[in-house]
Amino acid sequence: MTTLRDKIRGCIAGSWVGSAMGAAVEGWEPQRIEATYGFLTELKSYKHYTSYTDWQRPPGTTEDGIERQKLMNTAVIRKQDRISADDLLLVWLDVLDPAKMVYKQEPFDKSLLEMARAGVPPRELGRLWPFNNVVSMARASHTLGIINAGDPAAAAADVYDVGLVYAAETTFALRWAALYDAALAEALRPGATVDSVLQTALAFAAYRSQKGTPYGGYDRIQEEIERALEIAGRHNDPMAMRDEFYTLYSGGNHFVYGQSQANEIVAKGLAIFCAAQGDARAAMLAAVNYGRDTDCLAAVAGGLAGAFSGASGLEAAWIEQVNAATKADPYTNSSLDIDETTEGLHRAVLARIARQRAALASLDAAPEGYWA
Repeated sequence: MTTLRDKIRGCIAGSWVGSAMGAAVEGWEPQRIEATYGFLTELKSYKHYTSYTDWQRPPGTTEDGIERQKLMNTAVIRKQDRISADDLLLVWLDVLDPAKMVYKQEPFDKSLLEMARAGVPPRELGRLWPFNNVVSMARASHTLGIINAGDPAAAAADVYDVGLVYAAETTFALRWAALYDAALAEALRPGATVDSVLQTALAFAAYRSQKGTPYGGYDRIQEEIERALEIAGRHNDPMAMRDEFYTLYSGGNHFVYGQSQANEIVAKGLAIFCAAQGDARAAMLAAVNYGRDTDCLAAVAGGLAGAFSGASGLEAAWIEQVNAATKADPYTNSSLDIDETTEGLHRAVLARIARQRAALASLDAAPEGYWA
């Protein structure tokens, strides 16, 4: 039996290892990855933000998306419960150092912190983020699915509070994040199946949307997921559909973050999860070798598959390397490694469940006729 702890560890490890491995080939065409590595299965050294720093990151070093996830992890571990935008902002103000952020986070992360320090309310910050469909929230918010394990509706609701620090309420970015975290919460449920996870994602395509309205997005989002799953349904190897997806999404290189749009990353991540039948290793490695925004895609596909099947399918050497790189990282906002993060989040989930059980017990203890 795969335990809750192992599922949480699988989610964290799948997203961290996937991000670290995928970052080395981020932005590459799949043909370049294949010509250079054949099929990449190793953690490599790499550079990010070379216009700002010359830091050569050791193998296993994670990147900006995991830095965002770590902030949410810290908030949940401290609170031992679901978090709000206010809780996340308190962590920002406590742990973020602008001098270090330049090495590991996007310039606009630093701008958001500066505005938060100036007194902008947390739920107003996302209105100032100019990239409304970027995958920033979906690829970093695994924490919200974890703390709401087995409760997809609560996970989606939390996206629309916590996520307001990164995007406005009307953006497609939050719609894709909500359905992704709802699917992740379902993946953590005992008895979850590949189909139940995918059906949950489809069910939440309409979350905070009005079907058929021009800007509601329900039809467009549902259709894009269904198209991705139709492609996945024709394959039992996620790599076999790589070229078809590359053709579908190969445009968009002419604008900022053109390869990092939420609809592309989440739709492809769900398809990879489907074709891999929830196998964390197969899903993560396929995403790493897909080309385009490989670190975000691997975080989405690997995190979801890891939440479903646990960490046992991931190579121990990968986890050990990422843990070592995390401890040696001079710029990260949290030095907790995969296993320490897992333990903190697992305790938080159990604490939340205990509070829910106590509340139900108090209601069950009501005298006869109370509910009349």
